[in-house]
Amino acid sequence: MKRILLLCTLYFVTLSLFAQAKYVFYFIGDGMGANQVLGTEMYQSAIQGRPLGRVQTLMTTFPYSGHASSFSASNGITDSSAAGTCLATGSKTNNGTLGLDANGSELKTIAEELKEEGWGIGIMTTVAIDHATPAAFYAHVPDRDEYYKIGGQLISSQFDFFGGAGFHYPQGEKDDQEDNLYRLAEQSGYTIAHGYAEAQEILTSGTVGGKSLMGEKMILVQKNDDQGAQHGSNLPYAIDRKEDDLTLAQIVSTAIPFLEKRYDRFFMMIEGGMIDYASHGDDAATAFGEVWDMNAAMKVAYQFYLEHPEETLIIVTADHETGGLALGNSDYTLNLEILQNQKCSAWILSDLFTQLFNDNKKPSWEQVQQIYREQLGFWDKVEISKSEEKKLKELYKAACAKKSKDTKTMYKTINALGKAGIALLNKKAHVGWTTRAHTAHAVPIFAIGKGAEQFTGWHDNTEIVPLIRKAAQE
Repeated sequence: MKRILLLCTLYFVTLSLFAQAKYVFYFIGDGMGANQVLGTEMYQSAIQGRPLGRVQTLMTTFPYSGHASSFSASNGITDSSAAGTCLATGSKTNNGTLGLDANGSELKTIAEELKEEGWGIGIMTTVAIDHATPAAFYAHVPDRDEYYKIGGQLISSQFDFFGGAGFHYPQGEKDDQEDNLYRLAEQSGYTIAHGYAEAQEILTSGTVGGKSLMGEKMILVQKNDDQGAQHGSNLPYAIDRKEDDLTLAQIVSTAIPFLEKRYDRFFMMIEGGMIDYASHGDDAATAFGEVWDMNAAMKVAYQFYLEHPEETLIIVTADHETGGLALGNSDYTLNLEILQNQKCSAWILSDLFTQLFNDNKKPSWEQVQQIYREQLGFWDKVEISKSEEKKLKELYKAACAKKSKDTKTMYKTINALGKAGIALLNKKAHVGWTTRAHTAHAVPIFAIGKGAEQFTGWHDNTEIVPLIRKAAQE
C-alpha cells in the first residue's frame, strides 16, 4: 500500500514538473519603470495611512522578479513599436516598426504561433486596439502610424478577443472614404460589444435587446455615444473616469470566460497603456493611478491563477520607462500624500483652462484660481507661496494676451496654466522628471506560476518571449 501511495505521489509530482502552462497572462505596463511601480506603492501607503511598504501592488508580491534592458535595434532608447515587437516576437527591430525585423522581413509573434497551435488569443489595452503595443502582436508594417492598415490586419488575424478604446481611424486616416473597420470586423465574424454592460449581456444570453449577436470572436470597446464605439486613442484615465467608463479589469474579466468557454488553452496580452501617456505629461498622480488601475486587472488574472495554479503563468513587465521619473527632487524627503489633492489629469486640467478662455475673452484671475483650488487644492489645502502665485499669475496674464506657450507632449498639447499647476504639485510632492519622452532605464519583470522561475535576474527583452514559449511547450 505504501508503495502504491509512493508511486502515485511520484506520478503527480512528475506530471506537475513537466506539465505545460495552459493559460498565459502577459501584462505590459507601457512606460512603467521601477519607479512608477514603487511610487505607486508609496503613494497608496501614504493616502491609506499605512507605513511605507505595507501597501503593495500585486506584482511585487510575486515570488520571482528580475529586470530587462529595453533598447531597440536602431537606438539605445526604444519607442513602443520596436519594444512591443520585441516583447511579441523576441527579436529587436528599428524604432517605428511593427512586426518586421530591422531588415524589413516579417516576424511571427507568439500570439500568432499559439493561435496556429489551437490556443485562444486575447489582446487588450487601455488605449486604442490598433496602437503600437497591442498591434505588435498581430500587425506587420514599417510605420506604426498606418492605423487603418493595422486595423485591417487586426481583423485578418482572426484573434478571438480584443478589448480597448476602439480603432484610431475606423474610416481611414485621410479622406474618410474607406470601408468602416467595425463593419468589416462584423462581416469577419466579430461581435462588437459597446461597454461592459453590453459585453456581459452578450456573455450571458448571446443577445442585446433580444437581437442575437453572439459571434465566435469579440471586440469590446468603450461605450461613448449613440453610434457605439469610442473613436479615439484611449480609455479615460482612472483619475478622470466616470461610472460607466470601461476599465481594464472589466475587459480582462470579460475575456477570461469568453476564451475559457471556447478553448482549453489561452494567451492574453494585457497592456496598461495609459501609464505611458501620463508619464509623457510628467503627471505623477495620474501615472500612479494608472499603475494601480492595472493592478486591479492583475487581481482578476490572479484569481484565475488561484483556481489553476499548476497550469497558469502570469508575467508582468514593461516595454520601456517614460519620463525619467525620480522619487526625490531636493532633500531626503518625499511628500507623495500631497498628490491626493489632484482631482483630474493634466489633460483635463488643461481642457478646463482652455474652455475658460474660450468662454471668456478675459477671465478674471479669481476664476483661474478657482480651477486650481478645485482640481489641485491650491491655497486651500496646498500652500502656495507669494513667489509661486506670482509665476502662476504671470502665466495667466500671458494667456490673456494670447502669448501663452503650450507644451506638446507625445499624445496631447497641454496649455501653460495646466502644465504649470501639475509641475508645481509634483515639485511639492518632491517628484522629479528628466524628460517628457522615453528613457533607456531597465524595466522590471515579475512572474508567478508555471515557468515563472525562469524570469529571475537580468534579461534582455529578447529573452522574454522564448521563456514564455518554453513554459507553454514543456
